[in-house]
Amino acid sequence: MIEREITKIQELVYELRVGDVMKRGVIKVIPSTQMSDLRAVLRDNRISGTPVVEEGRLVGIISLEDFIRWLYDGGPDCAVVDRMTRKVISVFEDEPLIQAFNNLERFGFGRLPVLARGIGKLTGVITKGDIIGGLLKKLDIGYRQAEIHSTRSSHIFEDIVADKSALIFEYQVSGGDFSRAGNSAGGLKTTLLRLGISPQITRRAAIATYEAEMNLIFFTNGGKIKTKIEPEIIQIEVEDDGPGIPDIDQALKPGFSTAPEWVRELGFGAGMGLHNIQKCSDRMNLSSTVGKGTRLKVEILVGNEDGSE
Repeated sequence: MIEREITKIQELVYELRVGDVMKRGVIKVIPSTQMSDLRAVLRDNRISGTPVVEEGRLVGIISLEDFIRWLYDGGPDCAVVDRMTRKVISVFEDEPLIQAFNNLERFGFGRLPVLARGIGKLTGVITKGDIIGGLLKKLDIGYRQAEIHSTRSSHIFEDIVADKSALIFEYQVSGGDFSRAGNSAGGLKTTLLRLGISPQITRRAAIATYEAEMNLIFFTNGGKIKTKIEPEIIQIEVEDDGPGIPDIDQALKPGFSTAPEWVRELGFGAGMGLHNIQKCSDRMNLSSTVGKGTRLKVEILVGNEDGSE
């Protein structure tokens, strides 16, 4: 039996953006900083690494491990540019927080540089501690807001007099448009909450939509997400004209991925997207034709207010 309960924290790592929780006051060095001077930078600021920046642009990362290796080698003093890591995994400040979390987990880094999209300027850094702190702060704010608005919640279907009623919302997703990643899922979440759908049901629908949306952005030229909301069920249909899935059974296995390396470096392509969608669904149907596209249908029973059937 699939456990379908989604926690508020799981929801928030999809909802929040990197810029919401990152540190903006960045301790940094320039390429010509000497390794002998790096000791004081790390010690005085109590950090284990720092970005290397030239004219505002990130050119590398120098860590405590790099400093220790330099000491161990016993070589002459040199500039950090000679010992830094040049191939840097980074995130953009407008990306969903889940992307930073995935990269920190996958690569085992202590921190990630955060860049401004389009210009490549370093705007901050993010650590697991920043993520935890941001989540706790958001949870506290959300709890207090829920108390304020708890008496105002209503369900729109209670006010509709009809033998059958439904609401339909459609979202267009452009392939490769990373700057809008998560917008459809965020819009659906806001809509469901305003309709009086329970938070647990809303979380499941939002996360399933987010994972489907990211698949459209990374693996296709785009597609559409159509959501049909009825009193007893939420249906989410996703369509694209992309490359298709050769083996659906294999694609549904947790951890299986055909993502190219550039997708993996962005923190995606871990092979958990379809698994997460399935976890959030009461029923899921996936069909695909190679060279023609993919159709995904997710059904979530509205049921009780706690999110159970």
